[in-house]
Amino acid sequence: MRIKRTTWALPYFIFLLLFVALPLVMVLFYAFHGRDGGITLANFVRFFQTPEDLHTFVYSIEIALITTVLCLLLGYPAAWIMSNSNLSRSSITVMLFILPMWINMLIRTLATVALFDFLRAPLGEATLIFGMVYNFLPFMIYPIYNTLSKMNKSYIEAAQDLGANPVTVFTKVTVPLSMPGVLSGVLMVFMPTISTFAVAELLTMNKIKLFGTTIQENINNGMWNYGAALALIMLVIIGITMLFSDSEQEQANEAGGLI
Repeated sequence: MRIKRTTWALPYFIFLLLFVALPLVMVLFYAFHGRDGGITLANFVRFFQTPEDLHTFVYSIEIALITTVLCLLLGYPAAWIMSNSNLSRSSITVMLFILPMWINMLIRTLATVALFDFLRAPLGEATLIFGMVYNFLPFMIYPIYNTLSKMNKSYIEAAQDLGANPVTVFTKVTVPLSMPGVLSGVLMVFMPTISTFAVAELLTMNKIKLFGTTIQENINNGMWNYGAALALIMLVIIGITMLFSDSEQEQANEAGGLI
């Protein structure tokens, strides 16, 4: 008896149903319900009427933006250098970036805390941003590197034949063609950064609280409805970011096709 292809997809469908769809449905259910079980918007009203939570939310976005920009400034040159190196040297460099990711993020963060403790550096916003960049930098480098390494070099050669200098080639050819990788890297860094809480707690000794910590505290204290509303707000922001990045990526692909 021949098994259909759709049958092989059944385990993945069950997994997505139980661990993706069901949790989202539960978040929606709790977010729009009060303690009495009735449908309400009070959880969202409470968020906008709580200055501390609003400040934490805005501050988390600020930290995520700073981390994303720093990762881009550090990651793009690294990806560009690796894509223009010979194959053996590039492979070794890529492996050096991959090795730290074999270790759990919490263990890497604890090691970073120990390093700052050894250097007697005070834990605060600076150490938080350093830890964020350290943990998420590879997620910026890899998409850009993959895009640059697969880029058709004939575009660069054509620009050089037409008399373009290296700066013009980089700004007018390389950067536009690498935008899909840049946008993917930005998305992969910004989304987990805005929702993380363990890294902030460890690198600041709970001196700085991010939005993920606020959600965790409400859930741990039994305030599931308010915590679900906060999680839903964060999901909406992430969804808007994804929609924006998709439209930007389409424009980048169209621009790359016109070059």
